[in-house]
Amino acid sequence: MEYDEKLARFRQAHLNPFNKPLGPRQHEQEPSEKAQEVISEETLPELPAGEPDFHYSERMMDLGLSEDHFSRPVGLFLASDVQQLRQAIEECKQVILELPEQSEKQKDAVVRLIHLRLKLQELKDPNEEEPNIRVLLEHRFYKEKSKSVKQTCDKCNTIIWGLIQTWYTCTGCYYRCHSKCLNLISKPCVSSKVSHQAEYELNICPETGLDSQDYRCAECRAPISLRGVPSEARQCDYTGQYYCSHCHWNDLAVIPARVVHNWDFEPRKVSRCSMRYLALMVSRPVLRLREINPLLFNYVEELVEIRKLRQDILLMKPYFITCKEAMEARLLLQLQDRQHFVENDEMYSIQDLLEVHMGRLSCSLTEIHTLFAKHIKLDCERCQAKGFVCELCKEGDVLFPFDSHTSVCNDCSAVFHRDCYYDNSTTCPKCARLNLRKQSLFQEPGLDVDA
Repeated sequence: MEYDEKLARFRQAHLNPFNKPLGPRQHEQEPSEKAQEVISEETLPELPAGEPDFHYSERMMDLGLSEDHFSRPVGLFLASDVQQLRQAIEECKQVILELPEQSEKQKDAVVRLIHLRLKLQELKDPNEEEPNIRVLLEHRFYKEKSKSVKQTCDKCNTIIWGLIQTWYTCTGCYYRCHSKCLNLISKPCVSSKVSHQAEYELNICPETGLDSQDYRCAECRAPISLRGVPSEARQCDYTGQYYCSHCHWNDLAVIPARVVHNWDFEPRKVSRCSMRYLALMVSRPVLRLREINPLLFNYVEELVEIRKLRQDILLMKPYFITCKEAMEARLLLQLQDRQHFVENDEMYSIQDLLEVHMGRLSCSLTEIHTLFAKHIKLDCERCQAKGFVCELCKEGDVLFPFDSHTSVCNDCSAVFHRDCYYDNSTTCPKCARLNLRKQSLFQEPGLDVDA
């Protein structure tokens, strides 16, 4: 009994600040709660007479503890399956609508809603069961390992949360999407088109109208209109076709047709498919400018200079192929990024024309031209021995076909001084000697008629 009396005094002296006087709502309690309170009151022994009775006011004991810190937070739902998470998301959305606008509680509820949705997505999209490689419509998708880079899904146009979501990238066209969106892809990989039919649309914005597309997106066939109902129609400046907002993100790209016809490098809005195609084609030499627009060389002086440098490099190429020192130094690898420069002087890529427009290609190509000429004319004795002497004047230094003051015979590749070659009205002396030799070899002996 003494122990019980001491315990009762201790409890009375250390009042619980949460045990406040019952309000009108607190009287409406469950029967079980009332029974528990009755039992607890009966177990406490009565205090002996003379013990002080502790009273407190609401103002004195309200030390900031009146807030319910121990109840379940709004929208927090300890769920382990998809159905429970969906129920928790609906509850949290309802709470957000009921809370005051721009309040701190509403902001916290929105954060909790985001976490619930991410948890739901994680359950829907497990990482461990996804294969590393997926092949679909000529796309070759590889599962990405990066978790911190934020990307956008090219299919559903939503953010890819790499920390909790599985996502794939096509190694051919760099198409990115969620693993859940892979089976919804309807467009084949544009890299297959690049490898099989690498050519540009060279008509400027060849528009045919929405009626030719049946008022549907050219890629996903979703209904579109210029009024924006049900979806906004966006035109691609490269194909001239119209796309929906999911297939056309207002990306900007240089249009090849405007470059070769107008020398216009201003970026225009293109669809996602066109942007990927143009990105893959940017370094491919598929433009034969002399056939597409020969007048362009009359208006763009830089192109004339580039063409002359490319012609000189083609004349230098035989020296390097037969030179051991040049092969060991790998001089031709200076143009490894532009392999077509050592194959012909007619084909151009859009990247070449962009750098011509910016003035960078002329500088870099002039440096390479100087390096090649220095090896042939100064550094290598074998290459120097392959020079020419003007057979018209028999004077002057050793000539090379890429010198600016020389001319080359188109038939026998002999090199002459330019002034000597044009001043002489006769044909090339070397070609004339060859023709005489051929005539003497194939001339038949005269027949004796009397015999």
